[in-house]
Amino acid sequence: MSMLEPLFGSAARERLLLWLLTRPESYPREMAVGLGYSLGTVQGVLAGLEQGGVVVSFLRGKVRLYRLNPRYPFRRELEALLQRALEFYPAAERERLFTPRLRPRRPGKRVQYVEGSRA
Repeated sequence: MSMLEPLFGSAARERLLLWLLTRPESYPREMAVGLGYSLGTVQGVLAGLEQGGVVVSFLRGKVRLYRLNPRYPFRRELEALLQRALEFYPAAERERLFTPRLRPRRPGKRVQYVEGSRA
């Protein structure tokens, strides 16, 4: 059982919120692949969170992106709770699941890592 599963009702909901905390904008397929859930599961959870006002979606071109709702009344408290829960995940799992990957923008450009993620 994950840290906040009893509070959020499912591990998938907890992990999707943590994903959106660590990656400000993301699309459902990226979340599904990164977290190991089916696309249908991710879309279902996101639909429920969006209906509750916790997340918002928007189109960028033809891609629907999701993010935490900046107007959600308990956003700061939610982010603080998620940040605290993230501290209790094992370091290897935190690194694998919730560390944003920074990729080169053009061939030959060096990859930059977030401080503390690699030596």
